[in-house]
Amino acid sequence: MRNLLKRTFSGIIFVLIFFSAILFSEESYIVLIILCSFLCIWEFIRMIKLKSYASYIFFSFVVFLMIKRQDSYAISLVLIITILSSVFLIYQLFTKKEISFSNDRVKLGVTIRYVIFSMCFLVLLPFYEGRFRPYLMISILALIWINDSFAFLVGKNFGKNKLFPSVSPKKTIEGFFGGFVFSLIGAMFISKFNLDFSMLNWIIIAVIVSVIGTIGDLVESKFKRQAKVKDSGNIMPGHGGILDRLDSLLFAAPFVYLYINFII
Repeated sequence: MRNLLKRTFSGIIFVLIFFSAILFSEESYIVLIILCSFLCIWEFIRMIKLKSYASYIFFSFVVFLMIKRQDSYAISLVLIITILSSVFLIYQLFTKKEISFSNDRVKLGVTIRYVIFSMCFLVLLPFYEGRFRPYLMISILALIWINDSFAFLVGKNFGKNKLFPSVSPKKTIEGFFGGFVFSLIGAMFISKFNLDFSMLNWIIIAVIVSVIGTIGDLVESKFKRQAKVKDSGNIMPGHGGILDRLDSLLFAAPFVYLYINFII
């Protein structure tokens, strides 16, 4: 009970900080995501034991270019690389293959593809059709947090069948479907107030967020299991690190960006 209260309180503070930054200005949102990105990079490279500052330098360079040139072919290329890398991580997850960390070059490559490129698309998500749309980002975040919250609540109270015990023994099939169903309900509700997309498109975004976000959580759990750590950090009481809190959103962001910018 005490851990649940701690988790709820820190989660509320986290949501309030995110929503305040998004609604205040475009610049405050970008600054917040960049700060979160540096923390995620720090937690991840510490987890995989990569002693290098190159990750921070590379992220700063790439995110600067992507913000300045949002219509460039470079974004499409980075998106393709990120999606393919994510698909390969999903393949390694379901085939139970170990993720290779044989040397620092390999570790840096994984950091770039898994954390850095994905965080760049998290920066770009609210920029749609040439302008910053704060309520678009709030809606996507709401879907992520609805999925995570109801997956946790349904799994905790009704979960009996393990979803992926070799990687995350606490996750259940019942929890997954609880998060999935409430995400769809949330999408229908959001579509009444956010007219950026139709109800059908919001439902498809909810499906992407729920399914890919859950897989992203499992992928991060696989990284942690290989590294033999419980959490990526301890900055958020009851949650662990920033990467633990953002793992679903981090993994889903490129797929959502692909859908709303290239498919709708």
